[in-house]
Amino acid sequence: MPSFYPYLISSLPMLHFGIKPPFSFEKFMEICKDKIPETDVNFIKLIAEGYAYEGLQPTLKKWRVFDTALRNELVKIRASRKQIDPLKYIRGDEYAWPYITHIAMNAYRNPAILEAEKTLDQERWHMLDELATGHYFDLDFLITYALKLLILERWERISRADKSKLLEEVLS
Repeated sequence: MPSFYPYLISSLPMLHFGIKPPFSFEKFMEICKDKIPETDVNFIKLIAEGYAYEGLQPTLKKWRVFDTALRNELVKIRASRKQIDPLKYIRGDEYAWPYITHIAMNAYRNPAILEAEKTLDQERWHMLDELATGHYFDLDFLITYALKLLILERWERISRADKSKLLEEVLS
C-alpha cells in the first residue's frame, strides 16, 4: 500500500517549465529526509544516479525507460548521419514508443542547439506530467517533482553561463 505525504507535498511550490527553481535538488532532499521514510528517500536519491532498472520503483523505472528510449533514438539519428554502427552506443533493450522517433528527429533537425535541447526537455517534462497523473500525495509525485526540479536546475545553469567565455573557448 502506498504511503501518502499530504503535508509535505502541499507545502512544495508548484513547478513550471522555464521558471527558476525554487530550491536545489539537495535542499529538496533535506526537506524530504525529515518528513518521509528512509526507504522513500532512497528511491528519490536514485534519480541522480545511473541507469540501472533492477529493483527500481515503478514510476522511476518508467521514467528511465522513456529517457533511455529518447536518448537511444538520438543515438540512432546521429549514428546514421555519421554512418557508424549505433549498436555499441545503445543502452537497454526496452520498447521505444513510436512518437519518440518523431521527438528526436524534430530536435535533431533544429539548427539552434539550445532550442533543440529545450524541445527535448519539454517532452521530458510532458512525460513527467503523464507519470504524475493520478498521483497527488504519494512517492510517485515526489519522484516526478524531483525530476522536474533537476530539469529546472539544468536550465538555470545554462542561463547563468557566461556565454561570451563559452564562445571564446569554442572558437579557440
